[in-house]
Amino acid sequence: MKFLDQAKVYVRSGDGGAGSVSFRRERFVEFGGPDGGDGGRGGDVWIEAVSGLNTLIDYRYQQHFKAQTGVHGMGRNRHGANGESITLKVPAGTQVFAEDNETLICDLEKIGDRRKIAQGGNGGFGNDRFKSSTNQAPRHANPGIPGQELTIWLRLKLIADAGLVGLPNAGKSTFLSTVTRARPKIADYPFTTLHPGLGVAKVDGNEFVIADIPGLIEGAHLGVGIGDRFLGHVERTSVLLHLVSCVEEDVAAAYRTVRGELEAYGNGIEDKTEILCLSQVDTLDKEMRAEKLAALKQASGKTVIELSAVSQEGLTDTLRLLAKTIAADRDPPADDGDDGEEGWQPEGAYER
Repeated sequence: MKFLDQAKVYVRSGDGGAGSVSFRRERFVEFGGPDGGDGGRGGDVWIEAVSGLNTLIDYRYQQHFKAQTGVHGMGRNRHGANGESITLKVPAGTQVFAEDNETLICDLEKIGDRRKIAQGGNGGFGNDRFKSSTNQAPRHANPGIPGQELTIWLRLKLIADAGLVGLPNAGKSTFLSTVTRARPKIADYPFTTLHPGLGVAKVDGNEFVIADIPGLIEGAHLGVGIGDRFLGHVERTSVLLHLVSCVEEDVAAAYRTVRGELEAYGNGIEDKTEILCLSQVDTLDKEMRAEKLAALKQASGKTVIELSAVSQEGLTDTLRLLAKTIAADRDPPADDGDDGEEGWQPEGAYER
């Protein structure tokens, strides 16, 4: 199945049904009069986050959705039936934008979130509604109100706890396939990963979701390479796992390149907690490894984990640190309100 994280969709709510102009003409009925019924209300357009979906591929083949029109009113004060509403089903994490692809309409963060995006038109009044003492035989009725027509953009941002970032061939897909059951394509050429991938990792009884996105290169925020459009999939994560391959000639420059792209993208990604790993360390001898480790520490000013998905070195430590960081983000420590000052006492209180 092809991964699709953005789609343009055209929706229209149902028009309201027209009111009816009708009069009673029955044998042996002494008093006649208007008896036109109201039109039915047009159907609404809803959007809902449901389980079992992780891509917007359904909206690649169908882009037009229209709710049902309300039924027209009829004689004998028969009101028209309301039109049926329609619901667009999307994965959790989907954002709905207006036609300009910038104005956010709603954000469906979790399963069960539901939002009305187009309201159906009201049905028109029949002529029975217009009768009065001065107008006992009205010969007009209201037409139904037209429905709303919208062009919207659906943009999916994966719901994950941790995000993998780094240059192409930094070992992100290998790491994902080692610690989860995900099976991304792995090869020794740049941009092997073309679409984001998800996997569930487990350590010490704790489970969390890891998202792998295509590698970033210098100028990604300007559209170079695959660009930075997939960075939206790690916006909702608690922590970033930044892999820098020790195969890189200048690991410090590789680190600064990715950090620069994260800061250029913005949206809070640059402020997320970052765990830094020197990956693929099994390919170097001890002396070269120590040299690159020192260079990366100096460039980042952070503790660096030596990691190899092949030899399993540093794997458990990395997963435990990820789980700890995610747990801290999910359940931040409660603020006990102690600011170091003497506690408040009621007026007139005294010490015994």
